[in-house]
Amino acid sequence: MSDELCFWPAVRLRDAIARREVSPVEVTRAVLDRAARLQPKLNCFITLCPDEAMRDAKAAEQAVMRGEANGLLHGIPYACKDLVNTRGVKTTFGSLLFAGNVPAEDAVATARLREHGAILIGKTTTSEFGAKCLTDAPLFGRTRNAWHSGRTSGGSSGGAAVAVATGLAPIGVATDGGGSTRIPAACNGVVGLKQSIGLVPHSQAEDVIGNLTYVTPISRTVADTALMLQAMAGEHACDPWSTGARSHDYLRATRAAAHLRGRRILFAAVPPGKPIAADVAASFAAAVQLLQDLGAQASEMPATAFDVEPLWRIINHTVWKARFGQMAQEHPDRLSPSLLQQLELANDYTAVDYQNANFDRTRLFRHVQELLREHDFIAVPTLSRTALPIDQDLFGALDIDGRSYDEVRANWFPWTMPFNLTGHPAITVPCGLDRDGLPIGLQLVGRLRHEADLLAAAAVFEASRDLVSRWPDVEVQA
Repeated sequence: MSDELCFWPAVRLRDAIARREVSPVEVTRAVLDRAARLQPKLNCFITLCPDEAMRDAKAAEQAVMRGEANGLLHGIPYACKDLVNTRGVKTTFGSLLFAGNVPAEDAVATARLREHGAILIGKTTTSEFGAKCLTDAPLFGRTRNAWHSGRTSGGSSGGAAVAVATGLAPIGVATDGGGSTRIPAACNGVVGLKQSIGLVPHSQAEDVIGNLTYVTPISRTVADTALMLQAMAGEHACDPWSTGARSHDYLRATRAAAHLRGRRILFAAVPPGKPIAADVAASFAAAVQLLQDLGAQASEMPATAFDVEPLWRIINHTVWKARFGQMAQEHPDRLSPSLLQQLELANDYTAVDYQNANFDRTRLFRHVQELLREHDFIAVPTLSRTALPIDQDLFGALDIDGRSYDEVRANWFPWTMPFNLTGHPAITVPCGLDRDGLPIGLQLVGRLRHEADLLAAAAVFEASRDLVSRWPDVEVQA
């Protein structure tokens, strides 16, 4: 039964542990054994901590027996992206420069998971400092896609997505600074949420005022994502955008929803001039039709305001230049070539360029606010094509249906970055498979702090498909 336990959703594990039908020790041992067996093939963990995990699992089991287990995630194992601080467990940021870094305290998000009884089993791979949409770094090499060993896991939370998709952890912690949760979630056929800005406090953001990065849940089901968000959300003094934020019963919201009647949805396949693969376009059209069949009113929106690559490049690369510029000067031989190339892109930007880009960010926020004033959700494809080749170069050509495009970022995930900039919640859920059997994602965007509505809609869509029960058979892949 050990491998079967590895694919139980967290909500099922939670109930079974509370009823003493399964033990936290049994579950934790099962996922650790599976992780040890498949890690050499997938390369999705940079650190496994079996001794600490089993210690915590035994303590969780004893609490159950004493009747003291009341956390939302009591006894449930989780994997955590190696950008997020975990007390006493190595956190390297995927960088040779931090290969021995052991934080003295948890990030706020992981502290809350600990308080709710979740058990850390290991740290998952990331691109160096989470700085690109592919998961590889000098410290550990490449992480393979859960469905196809010759494809990328996406990034930068590729390790977390693969671990969840392949049953190495029921749930995971990811981060999203431009799509870094949603991109790998779509590549690996799992659920990835970027919640509203501040709903989960970001205690590691260096510029918390101008922040566009998020610590997020990632899981196999919408209900598990809701359960994680319930544990992670809420106000904290470290993050001004969390002021007034409260956790809600998101799990109940996903269970209560049965249809989308009365919901109004705007949709668009691509921003003007951007490409989309035929398989993705067909799957997206079918998803929009399904949303309507479920009761929603859907209307196409003009997408002319969503080409954000120019302002994204100015804001994001300027921030990276400030964060990593000195490292690049002092240790260029120890940083990823792609990170160094991205830092070079910021060399010519002025303070005026940076401020003008933030003016544009404000206009984009107000535009999305206006779109959602009379509509509940925006529906778009998460990615313009499925997972790229495992050896994809960030600065190399992007292939879509045999045509070559110059920019990976602007052409592969044009729909993820806008909502990092505006702060609106966005979730990707599986909506189909391409001709090679690789997952395709649908992204739904909701109103600020309306996660309960967004998760409920995603759960209704998920329940109407037979994709949640399909998992990759990693052990038979070449």
